[in-house]
Amino acid sequence: MRLKKRPPDFVLFLTVLLLLSIGLIMVFSSSEYATMVRYGDSFYFFKRQLLWALLGLTAMFFMMNFDYFRLKRWIGLIVLTGFILLVAVLIPGIGVVVNGARRWIDIGFMVFSPAELVKLCLIMFVAFGLSKKGEKISSFKEGLLPYLVFMALAAGLILLQPDLGTAIVLSGTIFIMFFAAGARISHLGGLAGMGLMAVALAIYFEPYRMKRFLAFLDPEADPQGTGYHIIQSLYALGSGGLFGVGLGQSKQKFLYLPENHTDFIFAITGEELGFIGASLVVLLFIMFVWRGLKIAVTSPDPFASLLAAGITSGISLQALINMGVVTGSMPVTGVPLPFISYGGTSLLFTLIGIGIVLNISKYTTPR
Repeated sequence: MRLKKRPPDFVLFLTVLLLLSIGLIMVFSSSEYATMVRYGDSFYFFKRQLLWALLGLTAMFFMMNFDYFRLKRWIGLIVLTGFILLVAVLIPGIGVVVNGARRWIDIGFMVFSPAELVKLCLIMFVAFGLSKKGEKISSFKEGLLPYLVFMALAAGLILLQPDLGTAIVLSGTIFIMFFAAGARISHLGGLAGMGLMAVALAIYFEPYRMKRFLAFLDPEADPQGTGYHIIQSLYALGSGGLFGVGLGQSKQKFLYLPENHTDFIFAITGEELGFIGASLVVLLFIMFVWRGLKIAVTSPDPFASLLAAGITSGISLQALINMGVVTGSMPVTGVPLPFISYGGTSLLFTLIGIGIVLNISKYTTPR
């Protein structure tokens, strides 16, 4: 039996609004020169991101007041829809190809990324299934295998786009949910080893990924080629110093740093706002993890607990990977920074997930 409703977690709500506000500011600041050159409108990306933010906030408020318990009856249909769209995006004529990747579906009024929907769908599906396993979670065949099959299928389809970064985020999130559900450490250790092997093979057998990995090890070996992203990103971060060069004063955004409003927006943040500004973003993400996991731990309902843990860890893992790439701590992969990077579908489904977590927080045990 669930507890009486409480107000949603205000700290989490405020943290998300702060991250979203910083994101909107940095999307404009990082893109205004490039969009003026390409489109004759320095607000081109900002206006679109603002529209997506308003749509996402509307969806977040709706989910915040939509009883998460009622999601259970829709999970099967939601997962089926997600997988259909994940297959559809690979079909020529349906999937939109951008920079050699087929990750989007153009439905006229918006360009939609099915992988973002599938991440949230699979988190709900796994949370629902694991919450009913009880002691069976200690059995690999009965507890983990059914969900590993769905995870592997989704990750495989995402890899065909190709999008290794999103496949890693999805797989890592499900792995954390297995741990939160009480899976045996020996099973988790074996899965971690198999996962690392799968990533290594995905890199080894795809030439462009192998080049990126080698560039990560030694970016100066090819400074005008595969090492260019990392070098320019580090230039941006290094030139920011302690206090930054000032909002809007970035030099790297003048077409030096590619993807400076999407995957590498954290580098522009570090350049303009300095170590202090970049640290503020990191601290806000730490605050987000703390509140999200606190909600998961204090929820009396196993389904809600695993759902909150999955959404929180998925967003946090994606942020960690993005920051790792930008700081040269990980090989380059196309994963946006949640709440901050430009990208409508990613922002929309991230805020929908936050709405679910805030809804769950209404039923948590006060501590």
